Amino acid sequence: MFEPARLRIFANPLASYRMLNIPNMSGVIRRRLLLNYRIDPQVVAPLLPKGFRPKLVRGHAIGGICLIRLEKLRPKGFPSLFGIASENSAHRFAVEWEDDSEGVFVPRRDTDSRLNSLAGGRIFPGVHRFSQFSIQDQDQNDEIEIAVRHQNEVLLEVAAREAQEIPADSIFSSLQESSDFFEAGCVGYSSRPNSCTLDGILLKVDDWQASALTVSHIRSRYFEDLNLFPEGSITFDHGLLMRDIPHQWLSKPIF
Repeated sequence: MFEPARLRIFANPLASYRMLNIPNMSGVIRRRLLLNYRIDPQVVAPLLPKGFRPKLVRGHAIGGICLIRLEKLRPKGFPSLFGIASENSAHRFAVEWEDDSEGVFVPRRDTDSRLNSLAGGRIFPGVHRFSQFSIQDQDQNDEIEIAVRHQNEVLLEVAAREAQEIPADSIFSSLQESSDFFEAGCVGYSSRPNSCTLDGILLKVDDWQASALTVSHIRSRYFEDLNLFPEGSITFDHGLLMRDIPHQWLSKPIF
């Protein structure tokens, strides 16, 4: 089961951040799906650590899942030959905090890399649970199908295909508005179990490019949990796709 999202942490997390001094990491985002829900902000607010507030779009909070394949990931300056590859997922909420800073809060991360699961929360930010990823993505013109399982339980399933524009009923007015929204929120904070510490990390992309997705099927055990998201409080909004994007991961500076 997912741990309760109403985390018991924090006094003011903005006064207690501690940075993990990881080396700057570089690599390639081979594939990244951003699967986005619009949610009643009154439902999201109790799921966030104190000091964070939902970032709103036309009165709605934004939550979602980032499904990302990383390749050639290694300390910056190392040859790509030494890079590693992994499939990863992050359940997240768009948030703001003091001085109108913005980013995402990540209550859960999963990975198919045992190295990531061992090092997450210790060597680099964010606890990563070791899970099984099933991927169908042989041709960029065909449908992408991804399923994630943890301890034989299905966490999420999605089937999607690249599109020209986001759905007409999205709360975002255009693909560009959506892309700009998520580009601005590239700082992610994750909690540690039994700790008042939030780990922070910055995704740096010099050439941000995103296309729209037509999502034909999506299931998420987390976002379909009626104890967290009562009926009528959450609706799937749209998806975005990124491919073959050079990037860096940097520790977030201490506040």
